[in-house]
Amino acid sequence: MILSVKTALSSYPIVLERGVLKKAKEHLLLNRKCMIVTDDNIPRKYVDTVSAQCADPYVFTVPAGEGSKSMETFGRILEEMLEKEFSRTDCVIALGGGVVGDLAGFVAASFQRGVDFYNIPTTVLSQVDSSIGGKVAINFKGWKNMVGAFYPPKAVLIDPDTLATLPERQIANGLAESVKMAATFDAELFELFEKGQALEKIDLVIEKSLRIKRRVVEEDERETGLRKVLNFGHTLAHAVESESHKSPDFLYHGECVAVGMVPMCSPAVRERLLPVLKMLKLPATVPFSGESLVEALSHDKKISGKDITLILVDRLGEYRMEKMPFSAFAERVKEDFQ
Repeated sequence: MILSVKTALSSYPIVLERGVLKKAKEHLLLNRKCMIVTDDNIPRKYVDTVSAQCADPYVFTVPAGEGSKSMETFGRILEEMLEKEFSRTDCVIALGGGVVGDLAGFVAASFQRGVDFYNIPTTVLSQVDSSIGGKVAINFKGWKNMVGAFYPPKAVLIDPDTLATLPERQIANGLAESVKMAATFDAELFELFEKGQALEKIDLVIEKSLRIKRRVVEEDERETGLRKVLNFGHTLAHAVESESHKSPDFLYHGECVAVGMVPMCSPAVRERLLPVLKMLKLPATVPFSGESLVEALSHDKKISGKDITLILVDRLGEYRMEKMPFSAFAERVKEDFQ
């Protein structure tokens, strides 16, 4: 299946097909220098499968985790491309999850003012969400995605077969993003989670999630309106994530989104959401103090001046935006996380 993303600034295909990793060269222009950015959790067989289809492949492996989305790692990849004499006609390939996609995409956006970027996501989270839409970034001074750009890929290849090697926690981590999209846009998709069918129908979950993300991105590529809805759960999630990574028992991004969704729902929606999170073994709360979360929230990019825009869900499959003073939201967070 090929889904085309068409916006005012870009157009690219999303190829969703089992086994497409072995046919990458049929969809990507690989007869040139290719910088494959991956992490040390990605099975070597995936890296070798892609490399074998490139005319002149170079592999840069980073440690798995948010720590690799750093200015230091960003610089090291650029240095490697300079040493290997990459040009503006060459390309960068992300092979991995959301961290690799963000990092490699920002490298592609920055090297010689932009080279072709291909995204091959291998985690649930990146397949249902982060691999499309063109947001690329690195973390800076302890704050998530503080430096980045909008830089759409030339193509996205999604092979659900790559999910077979993922641990259960990583699968649930990614499904949290699908739950987010279902809660805001697709009540039928949410019911699929309620019935416990998400794993057995994972290809359908990926497709439905991609169609939602595509619709949003096509209407609002630069996040000036509708795309803000995809921030449901993320306002708090980024704060939770910042605090979480200060402790050894850190939470994954999707787990933080799960926590962040709960306070943004009406009591009726929360009553249906909590059993879904429990079924997926996703957290619904955290031990961090409200004060520490408010401090992290003060650095959120979604805060405009003294106000913050929240995405709220009163009925499944629907959403509303509400702007409120940051001070009022801060008090709300302190009450929810005492």
